[in-house]
Amino acid sequence: MFQVRIHGRGGQGVVSAAEMLSVAAFQEGDYAQAFPSFGSERMGAPVIAFCRLDDKEIRLREPVMTPDALIVQDPTLLHQVDLFRGLDTRGYLLINSRNSYQDLGLGDFVKQFPPHHLCTVAATEWALEFVGRPVPNAALLGAFAAITRRVKLESVLAAIREKFPGEIGEKNAKAAAKAYDTIRTN
Repeated sequence: MFQVRIHGRGGQGVVSAAEMLSVAAFQEGDYAQAFPSFGSERMGAPVIAFCRLDDKEIRLREPVMTPDALIVQDPTLLHQVDLFRGLDTRGYLLINSRNSYQDLGLGDFVKQFPPHHLCTVAATEWALEFVGRPVPNAALLGAFAAITRRVKLESVLAAIREKFPGEIGEKNAKAAAKAYDTIRTN
């Protein structure tokens, strides 16, 4: 089983990201599960969403405590809550930031991880460029597909278009493809 925990703030599409990731995996024939954990349900409040992917039925229902991948949609959370709890040093770490891990104050922490499991992504910038709103979830899913290879980009794009039909879906798909292409070519 591959488990993902996504941290962000209300209004950034954290819950939608987990849902779209589960749909992408399902489209590839995997079993998938996505669910949120809310505190105070308001714009800007910290939000966590979870996603599990497996080739067999998933019976667990509790929050993801030991993620294989951690996606951080809002870097302001880095030093406010214990985001990294349970993340194994063989796991994947994606952070929505143009800054390096060193600049984010995580240089010593990430030395334990394989370099190809780490990625900072300018997801909000790409969301603003393509969608016109600072909602980084789609771009981060493109980055997730590129770095983990757990789902195909085509499946992520289909899940985005299913969640957001029409022009909004196409714009979000472009942000996801930009993130994927940027990571795959570096």
